[in-house]
Amino acid sequence: MSDQTWQIISMVIYLIGMIYIGYWAYRRTAGLGDYMLGGRGLGPAVTALSAGAADMSGWLLMGLPGAIYKTGLVEAWIAVGLTIGAWLNWKLVAPRLRAYTKVASDSITIPSFLENRLRDRSRLLRVASGIIILVFFTFYVSSGMVASGVFMEKSFGMEYHVGMLLIVAVTVGYTLFGGFLAVSYTDFVQGLMMFLALIAVPLLGLFAVGGPSGAMESIRQANPDALSMVKGATAVGVISSLAWGLGYFGQPHIIVRFMAIRTVEETKQGRRIGIGWMVLSCLGAIATALIGLAYFQQHPADKITNPETVYIAMGQILFHPIVAGFMLAAVLAAIMSTISSQLLVTSSALVEDLYKIIARREGSDSSYVLLGRLGVLAISVIAAALAWTTDSPILALVAFAWAGFGAAFGPTILMALFWRKLTAQGAIAGMVTGAILVGIWGTRDGGIFDLYEILPGFVGNLVVTTVVSLMTHRHDAEIHAEFDETVRQVRREERAAASEA
Repeated sequence: MSDQTWQIISMVIYLIGMIYIGYWAYRRTAGLGDYMLGGRGLGPAVTALSAGAADMSGWLLMGLPGAIYKTGLVEAWIAVGLTIGAWLNWKLVAPRLRAYTKVASDSITIPSFLENRLRDRSRLLRVASGIIILVFFTFYVSSGMVASGVFMEKSFGMEYHVGMLLIVAVTVGYTLFGGFLAVSYTDFVQGLMMFLALIAVPLLGLFAVGGPSGAMESIRQANPDALSMVKGATAVGVISSLAWGLGYFGQPHIIVRFMAIRTVEETKQGRRIGIGWMVLSCLGAIATALIGLAYFQQHPADKITNPETVYIAMGQILFHPIVAGFMLAAVLAAIMSTISSQLLVTSSALVEDLYKIIARREGSDSSYVLLGRLGVLAISVIAAALAWTTDSPILALVAFAWAGFGAAFGPTILMALFWRKLTAQGAIAGMVTGAILVGIWGTRDGGIFDLYEILPGFVGNLVVTTVVSLMTHRHDAEIHAEFDETVRQVRREERAAASEA
């Protein structure tokens, strides 16, 4: 059989596996709480890897290795910033968000938590949050669909639209029927695939380039500055890269995992697993780029033209075609895990945070689950329409999405969890300020505007939220009681964990 036939077999096995997990999850999904949050029953390992896989997308397997292959370790600052941000997110946000969302009327979405936490009877905060999620994630999902179509086109010669629709059908299928459980468990498998692939490629590649000494010599010949994190770096560039870590606090598709873990105590174990996975995966991606640089320096006839394909090229060179096929599937897994997570969060915003408010009447759990599935389908159709042409202008907007969510939601989430005096008026004003600053800053070039827009947006949100909240704060016994109960629960779980250790 040809190499491509082996690779197609691997891809088919992978896609069938994803469909099976969707079916398994479908049989375990009864009510809206199961569909949107898995019944708050995820274990720490599934929570950690599903959060990581939903976060990283194709950047980990293609974007990061490609940037380092092209420029050197100076591009690794963003990985440093993201790792620090992810650790702080697990440390600060995860335990309190798990406890507080349960205390605050068992909230199952971020907008509903903010409304319940701040007693916003106007419902404006919940509606505004839901609309922000709906709009930004539709663009995000569309971007992932474009990536899946391009991937199938470049890897298997499949026509762009056919490839895109195939991957969209599988991803939407298991998300639509299996809900949060399907998304989380497929993300877990996809996270394992990404991890194993990024460890295997550089380890085997090291032997192919003559061991550590051969690799170092060839890397220096290819690019004398490749192993330096400071050559070519600027203060603004390093600060901007590190600032990416601020985005974690406001990414709904990531922090929703914290709401679904079984107990507050298990967030500590989840943090260790998640950060361990992230550190090793990022190191694997960096090593893949450097080993690839050494290999193609030694074999100039095989040199690649697109740096972002270094992982794929090395996988095809080093492994049997069927294993290389699973290496390709790992790239697709990274793309699909992000699409599915964003689809579900967008659907939950549509049903839980917009439809329920507009309808102004309570329905049955089964009717809401049906609406959630219809929401996934509707958003998928809109996103696919936007992704129908690869040169869609929405891709320019997607560059703002991480900063937009981070600046709009990040400070608001942190202050909701740690500051008693946050008010609904302050939260709304801060969210709007953060989003507007990201939009303005991101469309300017030169000078101070070269700073990544999440930083001014995040700081602006913090300042405005603080000022407006202090101006509008009124003592509310129920809010303070819930805050105190959340703190007690977290401390009780921490003490229990410490005594067991």
